Amino acid sequence: MAEVAHIGPGGRRRHQPLLRTLVGDVLRRRRLAQRRTLADVARAARVSMPYLSEVERGRKEASSEVLAAVCAALGLDIADLLAEVRLQLVTVTQVAPVHRPRRQHPGASPARRPGDVVLLAA
Repeated sequence: MAEVAHIGPGGRRRHQPLLRTLVGDVLRRRRLAQRRTLADVARAARVSMPYLSEVERGRKEASSEVLAAVCAALGLDIADLLAEVRLQLVTVTQVAPVHRPRRQHPGASPARRPGDVVLLAA
């Protein structure tokens, strides 16, 4: 699955899957659950078979018109597609709780690390 890595608090990496990958996963799962071929769905949606394959593999970002056509070909409401994508996104991106640094005494300067930037205002 293609992902974008974000560096979060404490330097921890948090991976965000690409939306096009999640959409493609849902479309492929639905097509296979219906025991339909790529050619059959592409024909019904009036898109090329290679293009639909790229969309299912998350390699192409489908327009809203293409998504609507593919969803119609699968008998799937676009709201249901988005709901499934949301569930998958929530499941994939759940991360451990964020570590909160210990409180310091009032007036104490915070610990600095290499690469930190200090901004001073007058």
